[in-house]
Amino acid sequence: MDSSLIVTQFEKLKQYGMAEAAGDMLALPVQMRPSMEAVLTKLIETEVRHRDDKRTARLVKGAKLACKPLIEEVKCGPARNLTRETLQAIADCGFIRRGENLLIIAKTGCGKTYLANAIGYQACRLGLKVLYLSMNHFVHQLKSANTQGITEEFFEKLNKYDLLIFDDFALHPIDESTRLALLTLLDDRYEKKSVIITSQLPYDKWYDYIGQTTVADAILDRIQHSSHLIRLEGQSMRENRKKL
Repeated sequence: MDSSLIVTQFEKLKQYGMAEAAGDMLALPVQMRPSMEAVLTKLIETEVRHRDDKRTARLVKGAKLACKPLIEEVKCGPARNLTRETLQAIADCGFIRRGENLLIIAKTGCGKTYLANAIGYQACRLGLKVLYLSMNHFVHQLKSANTQGITEEFFEKLNKYDLLIFDDFALHPIDESTRLALLTLLDDRYEKKSVIITSQLPYDKWYDYIGQTTVADAILDRIQHSSHLIRLEGQSMRENRKKL
């Protein structure tokens, strides 16, 4: 069979990784081509890599991340109150598979959004379904769903994600609709699906921010029993970039 035809047949079967590998090997001089075992290994490895890359690209696109930093690019150190061991403990995304949550507290510019997105991007690389939402965007989508009478469908859609990232929690006053929506989501996802929440507001002030004692108690109860807390410190990373 003609070499180009072999590649074409793989492409017709939608085995694009195998098509790539076959093309590379067939381009070699006959005396340099690998053994049958090596050929099969190369075909399978390249196809798996191609499918993994394609899946990751699809998940990253659907996640709508604010940025796409690699987890290994996150800066650690005493000045940031973030050790390499702490980062490694969450980098495998086991907490997501266990249905646990992560709270990232820091002043503006200290990298809480960057860290949350790095974890989200890592989760996509590991095949997990992620969605990033600023709290402003979440509130806007919630109001739209309420207006259209599709609130239940809105929650069902969000609960299909393994990880939800809520960025900049407590940046603006919270209303009754948002309070109840957060309670509903946290209750639906409790010990099943994960949430990352970033905020400038210290955790011990969340109760007063949420208000309405009964709802605040219920929300914090679901957070406290299944969450990890990271308090980032240090100077504003934005200010440091301006000095460069």
